[in-house]
Amino acid sequence: MSPELDRTRPVRRQVAAVIADRIADGSYPVGSRVPSVVELSTEFGIAASTAQKALTHLKTEGLVRAEVGLGSFVAERHGKPSAEGA
Repeated sequence: MSPELDRTRPVRRQVAAVIADRIADGSYPVGSRVPSVVELSTEFGIAASTAQKALTHLKTEGLVRAEVGLGSFVAERHGKPSAEGA
C-alpha cells in the first residue's frame, strides 16, 4: 500500500521523504537496495522521471549511492553519531 501523495506539493520531494523515513526507521538498512525507478513508479503511481528525481535527491543528500547496473543502495552515514560511543 502506497502513502497518499499531496498533489499540491512537489511529488518527488514527498517520495524522497517516504524513502528517507524508511531508511531512518530501518526498513531499508545500510547497504540494502532501495526500490528502482520502475518499482517507485508502480508503488506511488508516478512517472519514471519523477521517481528518478526522487532518487537523485536522495543521492545528493547522501542517503543512497548508485551502482551502475546494480541499482541504488542505502549509503553509510559517516557523520551520524553511533550508539556505541555514547
